[in-house]
Amino acid sequence: MTPSNRPLSPHLLNYRYPLLVLMSGTHRATGVVLSIGTLLLTYWIAAAAYGPESFDRASRLLGSPIGYLVLFGFSFSLFYHLANGVRHLLWDIGWGFELPVARKSGAVMVAVTLACTVVTWIAALSH
Repeated sequence: MTPSNRPLSPHLLNYRYPLLVLMSGTHRATGVVLSIGTLLLTYWIAAAAYGPESFDRASRLLGSPIGYLVLFGFSFSLFYHLANGVRHLLWDIGWGFELPVARKSGAVMVAVTLACTVVTWIAALSH
């Protein structure tokens, strides 16, 4: 075959992935985000240990709009990873493998993630 006559494989974006596949990938991605966020937390704690100037600089950085966006993503990732981890623990004991139950538990997990994230940010911004 010449290169112009070869069949083309479909691109990854041409597929419609099931919700459970997307949630699994998101669980892995939030794990990576949490690892990076832990470095940010370490920076904040180290800045507090280095003195008031360093801590003020770290607080200004984290208190900026971009810092808030990063912290929001970190908190969402934390709650998503936690809720999905509980769901995986339930799977480990044999509950929830049936497709309708897995879909419902996925919807509950996303709702819990959103609720916990919103409540945390309301509490954080209210004082």
